[in-house]
Amino acid sequence: MTAAVSRGAAERGPGLASARSSLMNVGRRVDYALRALCYLAAQDDDRVITCTEIQARQAVPPHFLSKILRRLVAAGVLESVPGARGGFRLGRPADRITVRQVYECIEGQLSLIDCVERRDAFCCFASVCAQREVWQGAQRVLFDYLDGISVRQIADRAGLVTRLAAAQTASPSRS
Repeated sequence: MTAAVSRGAAERGPGLASARSSLMNVGRRVDYALRALCYLAAQDDDRVITCTEIQARQAVPPHFLSKILRRLVAAGVLESVPGARGGFRLGRPADRITVRQVYECIEGQLSLIDCVERRDAFCCFASVCAQREVWQGAQRVLFDYLDGISVRQIADRAGLVTRLAAAQTASPSRS
């Protein structure tokens, strides 16, 4: 056993899981899912939007987008419309889709730190740790905050690509 491995095991303490927990990280998949939904939310309700349009307007790489859209359809957040004029539209009103729901659809249950949810299964100190209450409170605040923001509130009719191009045209170049 190397010194680094031994030291790492010793730092975790007795009976602790080998993986280390960290605070929540909002990854690219969640960002891309929100970009797609925000664009769809700003379109007319009866309009079906293609993957290609979402990719072009929101700069979402195709290899990510197809997987993300499948997850959103499976969760009922999106509706897939088959056929030559097919694409996607929201599966329910945009004001009933929260940022937290999108996060959990893509990443699973939101958890700031594993000991809050998994307790003793994650850390042998969970039952006596004074920090757990701090993280539980922070997690409740985060839940409430993300549950309070709907996709409708952050909808994006033009798309990021169009808005960025307009902003770059409007601001003088700094050379």
